[in-house]
Amino acid sequence: MTCESFRARFHKDTEDAELLAHVRECDACLDHAANLDADIIFRAIGGEIVPPGGVDAFVDDVMRQVRLRDAETSLAQHRVLSWPRRLAVAATLIAGITGALLVNRVERTQPHQFGPVQRAALRHLTTKPVVETYASEKATIVEVPAEQAAGDVQIVMIFDENLPADL
Repeated sequence: MTCESFRARFHKDTEDAELLAHVRECDACLDHAANLDADIIFRAIGGEIVPPGGVDAFVDDVMRQVRLRDAETSLAQHRVLSWPRRLAVAATLIAGITGALLVNRVERTQPHQFGPVQRAALRHLTTKPVVETYASEKATIVEVPAEQAAGDVQIVMIFDENLPADL
């Protein structure tokens, strides 16, 4: 069969075996026929246009896939931060870093002095009692020299038989 005779005899929804055989062999005629009738590809293959399980099963499967893709895209959209949230996160980070630097700078420039409120708070935070003053004739008191700036907490060891064991 020639391409001219195919184009002259071809019409939509044709079932002619000779025309379908020519479509399987000639790409130019397949393009021409597909422009006129998209189902020609299925008829030329010789397959059934109705999917296995019927049209209803096919539609249910397609709709299940559509719902699954919708769920995937809706979940993926929540992972991305919008620009106002990104701006808020950046501002929070900058404020936190700036605050930490300012606190660090103030602590370096001013020696830390414990007032009565800070000492009371320190007593509640420590697991062992804090000894502020101690006077005994039998005790041996050893102070560890401070390498840091004056005003820092000094480490003192007290050796006395009269002290409780957990002090």
